[in-house]
Amino acid sequence: LGLPPLTDNTLAGQATGEVADRVAREGARTVPARENGGNHDIKNFTRGARVFYPVHVKDAKLSGGDLHFSQGDGEITFCGAIEMGGFIDFHVDLIKGGMEKYGVSTNPIFMPGNVEPRYSEFLSFIGISVDHDTNTNYYLDATVAYRRACLNAIEYLKRWGYTGEQAYLLLGSAPIEGRISGVVDIPNACCSLYLPTAIFDFDVRPNKEGPVKEKRGQCAVSS
Repeated sequence: LGLPPLTDNTLAGQATGEVADRVAREGARTVPARENGGNHDIKNFTRGARVFYPVHVKDAKLSGGDLHFSQGDGEITFCGAIEMGGFIDFHVDLIKGGMEKYGVSTNPIFMPGNVEPRYSEFLSFIGISVDHDTNTNYYLDATVAYRRACLNAIEYLKRWGYTGEQAYLLLGSAPIEGRISGVVDIPNACCSLYLPTAIFDFDVRPNKEGPVKEKRGQCAVSS
């Protein structure tokens, strides 16, 4: 499945009339990451960052948005993280023939900024490309593997008193690190989720006594 142009709720900048109508009919939505940019939600893409976009069409335009105060790698809650209002101060340079010079013609190149969440100790949760509920292997499927790592982290946090919803939102908004740990050994892809221990006000590490389950409130849930 792909996300085609959608005429509903189209944002066409300052375009009006037939130009705006054409944007709605033909414009590729940037909800998913695409060759020209789109939703590249990189948690370390912060102040001072640079990005090199390939230019595919003459007179191409540039726009940006979807600012997050904080998020985890993968933005696993889709519309999660901590969305925020804000502004972006752009400075634009053009590297003529850059796609040919550097050999990357399909996707952007990012240089994250120096303002980023830095942690030194993590709990790492592993997932492989197996649906353990149905005992089904999904050959080298990194999406399934990362989902499994997230589910393992959620179940772990529930043992300390968090609800499943709380743990899910925490992983979407805290600066977790998601890594592809193995896509070379068939049949299982392996992904890992790195959870910083310093974001908790208690010792969340495993110990011989076991987890101490406490009431930790509840987030808003739909009825």
